[in-house]
Amino acid sequence: MSARGDSLGSWRWTRIVRTMFPLLVVLSVIVLWAGLTLEGARSLLEEFGILAIMVPTMVGTGGNLGATLSSRLSTRFHLGTTTLDPRDRVLWANVLAILALAASIFAALAVGAYLLGLVVGSTLSFPTLFLISMVSGMSVAVVAIVFSFAATYLSYRAGIDPDDTTIPIVTNVVDVFGMLIFIGVSTLVLT
Repeated sequence: MSARGDSLGSWRWTRIVRTMFPLLVVLSVIVLWAGLTLEGARSLLEEFGILAIMVPTMVGTGGNLGATLSSRLSTRFHLGTTTLDPRDRVLWANVLAILALAASIFAALAVGAYLLGLVVGSTLSFPTLFLISMVSGMSVAVVAIVFSFAATYLSYRAGIDPDDTTIPIVTNVVDVFGMLIFIGVSTLVLT
């Protein structure tokens, strides 16, 4: 670490604030867009209330998947064990693990939504809920993977500690894309 404390991974609060404040302002605006998207889908969510129940899990899980991968990539950068080589089997194993986790979680979301729908009187069938959950969820997982790699790599290349930036970037961007994808898939399937 340099004498000034400006190296990658510096714990100086001024550096962290200087880096994170503008980023958090931009990300707040991006998340506001997700909220506006949700407001625009009010009629769909009122007609099919079970979808409104799925929204937080869909969006939150996508962000969590991205945060997990970002954390793993950031650790590998810090340890010097990755160069993001497409032939790196460990990178592919991480990607496949995220996709497998996404498939199991979003399948469970469909089952849970259907069972809850039986209790509250939802008119959506299990195949419909399963299709919406899996197409949306796996699409969100792919977005999370892409943004995890991009945010980690670009942060590292810019000399910014990826541990400071990747999780806020990935979770906020995935929130927006997750909302757009979920509403879009739901609209396509139900119309």
